[in-house]
Amino acid sequence: MTRAEVLAFRTRAQQLDQDKTDAAVLDLGVQDTGPDGALWALEIRGTRPHDGELSMLWTVRGAPHFYRRRDLPGIAAAVAPWSDADAAKRIFDAAKPLKAAGIGPLDALDAIAAAMRSVVTRPTSKGDLSTAVTKLLDEPYKRFCRPCNAIHLYEQPFRLAALRAGLELQPGTSPPILQRIPGFKVAKQAPERFQIIHAYLRMLGPATPKHVADYLDAPVAEVKARWPEAAVEVKVGSEKRWALGDLDTAPVKTTRLLGPYDLFVQAKDRPLLVADPVRAKALWPVLGRPGAVLVDGDLAGLWRPRKVGSKLRIQIDRWSPVPVKRLEPEAERLAAFRGVTFAGFTEA
Repeated sequence: MTRAEVLAFRTRAQQLDQDKTDAAVLDLGVQDTGPDGALWALEIRGTRPHDGELSMLWTVRGAPHFYRRRDLPGIAAAVAPWSDADAAKRIFDAAKPLKAAGIGPLDALDAIAAAMRSVVTRPTSKGDLSTAVTKLLDEPYKRFCRPCNAIHLYEQPFRLAALRAGLELQPGTSPPILQRIPGFKVAKQAPERFQIIHAYLRMLGPATPKHVADYLDAPVAEVKARWPEAAVEVKVGSEKRWALGDLDTAPVKTTRLLGPYDLFVQAKDRPLLVADPVRAKALWPVLGRPGAVLVDGDLAGLWRPRKVGSKLRIQIDRWSPVPVKRLEPEAERLAAFRGVTFAGFTEA
């Protein structure tokens, strides 16, 4: 497969070339980071969820993601660490003190989850929850936080334990407010469509086990051990990768203003998305990510919002000559989504 074929497949698989009332990307989770987060990612796919239809959870990499509420039992099973080795990798530096104390990472997540659920009997702010749970747990679960100048739980175990506790986030709250998920339960086994490896290959394939492991912050060996038997080997350039199902690689015709954390730019084969290291650094800076301009299945530049009062101007850094007439409808769409008036483009 060529690079163009891979990107055309992903554009179509992620429904960026059409409007759908139910976005397929919700199978994998839609990250909600920044003002143009999950709801904008759904908007550009034609999905406008009804109140209460979605649930926000801390899941992959501890980031907030939206899912269909009806899918939560399967999602909870799908995003749970597979083993102690997997959990240790996902909780980063918290694993070392727990291991030294003879506490397995999965047991630790369960202990934190039990403490969290005992505290959250009504909507509770993250700060209040952290303070209460810190008092309930022993030293191996805690660390000194320099920014807060306080001792509290390690961040990743706290976030990854929340769903195990049956807790969701109230959308739009900052600091986050957590509450119990009504009727929460976990499926014995995640349906295949929600299993992370399957969903990644369907949305971001063809891919390697390392790509999926990097997406999850999981060990490569754990991903390889669960690699789907149905995955078919394909060549992308000279690299061996795998895909699921038929790959529709026909050219696509579409223009979208992708949010900074849209799934399309979350793929872990960044050199395939953006070969130029200078452009890659601009698209994925350490802080303050821009959005990406998607034109006909390829990244054609960057964009940043410039809001003044009730007007929105959009700064464009073009990587290819994209006609303004193709960008204007999407800019108008973004302005309407934000509840302001589009006031034109500026060049970076």
